[in-house]
Amino acid sequence: MLASFLATEFAMPLTRRQFGQDTLTALVTYSLLDLLVCRDAWGDETKALAARWLKDLNDLSHDVKGKKVSQVDWQKKVDSLFENVDLTDTLKFLDFEKLTANIKYRDQGELSLKAKLPAVEGLPTDLVFGHQVFALTKDRSVVPHGHNNMATAFLILKGAFRGRHYDRLEDDGQFMIIRPTLDRSFATGEHSTVSDYKDNVHWFTATSDQAFIFNIHIMNVDPDIKNTGRVYIDPSGEKLSDNRIRARRVSAGEVYKLYG
Repeated sequence: MLASFLATEFAMPLTRRQFGQDTLTALVTYSLLDLLVCRDAWGDETKALAARWLKDLNDLSHDVKGKKVSQVDWQKKVDSLFENVDLTDTLKFLDFEKLTANIKYRDQGELSLKAKLPAVEGLPTDLVFGHQVFALTKDRSVVPHGHNNMATAFLILKGAFRGRHYDRLEDDGQFMIIRPTLDRSFATGEHSTVSDYKDNVHWFTATSDQAFIFNIHIMNVDPDIKNTGRVYIDPSGEKLSDNRIRARRVSAGEVYKLYG
């Protein structure tokens, strides 16, 4: 940029004094710019922008727990919110590089990392949703599981995944009848959501050497229902009519051995 500036100025007749003043101004400008970048003078603005969508996410989470919006509407709104998130700002906000430095990945399944959100004006400290970053190596999975009384969302921070979703049609406590709704690649910046009423079961397998997911989860979406949490299944069950699968419910230990 400095070279371009000098070329432009040389195209015009200049006195030695004018040339010296203009060149000094340019050098001071670029030096100040470098100083601002080095000192992260825009850090507060970046944090504020990243915090804004988290506040919106928290407001939506309040609404779904308060039954102001349905769980399916919550999914639509969260997907729209994630569609417009600035991933660069989000990584800075989560202090991603520090969070993921020198981590020891799990031999099976995902490593859960707790990101400490910085204090930002306007961002509540008592968030309705829990949050974490999942870290995986290639071929490791967030294993197939459904949810009881939960609403969750995934945002791919880095890397790539094969993501699979299923609708949960029936459940007798021993078997779950599911139907595939989605099976595709997920790239950095893409996202998905889960609720009791749509795409209740999901399964994500890392397809890059390292891969990271930002996960948010709302427990006890319906406060009147006490049961909340994951329900693990084996989706390679008996194939039924209408593209349905009779999936056996399994323990966490078994599902991680099978698919972790």
